[in-house]
Amino acid sequence: MATRKAAKRPNASKEELLAYYRDMLLIRRFEEKAGQLYGMGLIGGFCHLYIGQEAVVVGLEAAAKEGDSRVTSYRDHGHMLACGMDPKGVMAELTGREGGYSKGKGGSMHMFSEEKKFYGGHGIVGAQVPIGAGLAFANKYRGDDTVAFTYFGDGAANQGQVYETYNMAALWDLPVVFVIENNQYAMGTSVQRSTHSPSYWERGAAFGIEGREVDGMDVLAVKEAGEEAVAHCRAGKGPYILEIKTYRYRGHSMSDPAKYRTREEVQKMREERDPIEGVKQMLLTGDHATEEELKEVDKEIKAVVNEAAKFAQDSPEPDVDELYTDIYAEELPQEEAV
Repeated sequence: MATRKAAKRPNASKEELLAYYRDMLLIRRFEEKAGQLYGMGLIGGFCHLYIGQEAVVVGLEAAAKEGDSRVTSYRDHGHMLACGMDPKGVMAELTGREGGYSKGKGGSMHMFSEEKKFYGGHGIVGAQVPIGAGLAFANKYRGDDTVAFTYFGDGAANQGQVYETYNMAALWDLPVVFVIENNQYAMGTSVQRSTHSPSYWERGAAFGIEGREVDGMDVLAVKEAGEEAVAHCRAGKGPYILEIKTYRYRGHSMSDPAKYRTREEVQKMREERDPIEGVKQMLLTGDHATEEELKEVDKEIKAVVNEAAKFAQDSPEPDVDELYTDIYAEELPQEEAV
């Protein structure tokens, strides 16, 4: 059954805090640059930024191990960077260039990396959830102890396929961590208006799935909850649900003016609950770093992002023949096809 845990702040070393700070700052600066390129017309189609939600994926990646897989929705750039995908390849894909992870054919919502076990960005709301269970089924079938992190938002949490997947995952004791990134607005409707029972993680009780709610603006709290979830899965106890309460600062996508909330609300969150600022203050008050040292980190991160943007703009457009690749499976030799 689902259990509610009292909030606590885990201990973290200087090295850990600096790593979280760097990882979250990379996502923040990358997304800011992506927003600029979109405004310049260099990124087409949809573009959903992760600004404000950085602690979610950074905290959970800190709890992951080599071989774990992950799948998410279209708000996916932060997930790619957090699992170690090259910012150059990510930015080049955003701009539809040959150097992108999907050779310029996928754009913002459809990037993959077999090496990093990142299976997308998916544009259909909730469609990645059964895929995540499939990844977990494969992990269990192979007999290893790896986990599939399956991310979806509060809007997708009301989709029927989510509950079909819960049922199958519970029946088969699949090692999947269902991560609900509850940024409180789905596309543009608050959870108070869209959902009668807004405590999403508790719905797992109907399927016998354990879970908990987590402060998604606190990277240490997310990491601690993630460690608990993966330990549960690796022990063969079946799926686990994490509802991570977070907040996006920008609109649902770059075309969303976000008039469904006030500027004061967003500013209050930025000033009082920003996940990057929270870690920065821990570094400063713990005498782990000085203001100048952290400014240097920011300078280094900006250089990485600027280099990625330059690579993306310098990378050529895909050849027209690329339109016809990766559509069908390669034809097997006759003796293997029989």
